[in-house]
Amino acid sequence: MIADATVDCYNEEEQVTGLFTMIQDQLVVPFQTLVLGVGVTVEGVELTTNGQIVAICTRDEFRQTVPILDLPLPTPPPEGAEWIEAYRRWLC
Repeated sequence: MIADATVDCYNEEEQVTGLFTMIQDQLVVPFQTLVLGVGVTVEGVELTTNGQIVAICTRDEFRQTVPILDLPLPTPPPEGAEWIEAYRRWLC
């Protein structure tokens, strides 16, 4: 999976963008999960200016980003969550 996402990438920044694109395209949103014991809706993902992939979490009128690797996934995980694990492996 990592090779598929980074096949045409020349540097680390492009590799992160490739992995972000796969997560953005494959992760089925919205889905519900708990962040610090509070129910939230994950509405999507973003790539920050410093190259971090974050989940966009909402509850009522509040919006918070959470680093995608810190996001607790529900059981069963949403379709496409395997790309989050691929990103985790890539970072190691």
